[in-house]
Amino acid sequence: MKFFNKLERKFGKYAIPNLTRYIIITYGIGYLLWFIQQASSVNILGWLTLDPGLILQGQVWRIVSWVLMPPGAFDIFTLVMLLFYYNIGTVLERVWGDFRYNAYIFFGLIMTVVGSCILYAVMGPWYTIMGWGWMFSTYYVSLSIFLGFAMTFPDQQVLLMFFIPIKMKWLALVDVAYLVYQMIEGNWASRVVILCSLASTIIFFLATRNYSRFNYREQKRKKEFYRAAGYTRVRGSGAASGGRKPIHKCAVCGRTELDDPNLEFRFCSRCNGNYEYCQDHLFNHVHVK
Repeated sequence: MKFFNKLERKFGKYAIPNLTRYIIITYGIGYLLWFIQQASSVNILGWLTLDPGLILQGQVWRIVSWVLMPPGAFDIFTLVMLLFYYNIGTVLERVWGDFRYNAYIFFGLIMTVVGSCILYAVMGPWYTIMGWGWMFSTYYVSLSIFLGFAMTFPDQQVLLMFFIPIKMKWLALVDVAYLVYQMIEGNWASRVVILCSLASTIIFFLATRNYSRFNYREQKRKKEFYRAAGYTRVRGSGAASGGRKPIHKCAVCGRTELDDPNLEFRFCSRCNGNYEYCQDHLFNHVHVK
C-alpha cells in the first residue's frame, strides 16, 4: 500500500477521470460495429481481435482494438447491464479515486494482452487457426468492475431480476464459483484468459486482506501490548477490558487501536466531518457528504 501511495503521489495527475464513461463508450462502438457487420456481412470484428501472430505480421492496431470486441449479442438485458456497470463503476471511481481505479482497469487490460501472448507462445500458428483471439473481449473488464465493487461494498443490496433483493457478496460468490467451474471444465486457453484478465481483481483481493491474525509474531506482539497496558483480552472478542477507552476508531469496521496496536488510522479529507478510518478502509469507503 505504501508503494502504491508513492505511485499515486507521483503519477496521479496522469489518471483519466470518468474512465467508466469511456469504457461504456467502447461498448457502444463495439455493438455499433456488430450491427454493421450483421447488416453488411463484412467480417469487421475479425479485424479487431487480439491475435499476437497477426500483430507480429504488422497488424499492430490489434493491441488496443480488441477492447471494442462486444462480449455477446445485443438485447434489452445488455442495455440494462451497461447501465448497471456504469453506475457501479462511477461509484468505484469516487471511492477509490481516479488513479487507483485507472490502475485497476489498465492492469487488467495489460494482463489480458500478456495472456494472449502466453497462449501464442505455447500454441504458435494454432492460436490463429483455432480463433482464440475471439475469446478476448470486454466481458472480463466488466466482471472485474463488478467484483471490485462487491469486495468494496459486500453488503450493498441490488434487485436481482428487478425485484429480488440480494447482497453483492452473494452475487460475487456465484460468479467466482462459475469461473472456477469454467477453469475446471475448460481448456488451458480459457484458464489463461480468466486468470490473466482478472489479475487485477485477484491482486486487489489479496492486497486488501488482513493477514495479521495468522501471523504468530503479530499475535505475540499484540499480547505483549495488552499485558504491558495492564488489561486482558476478552475471550472470543477483538475488544479488550480494563477500562481503557480507545483514541482511534474506524468509521466503517469499528476497529480501534485496542483491537490491533499495529493498525494505522487517518482522517478522510473528502468526508464532511471528522470521520476516521483504518488502513483497510481509508481508500475504499463511501465518502460522507
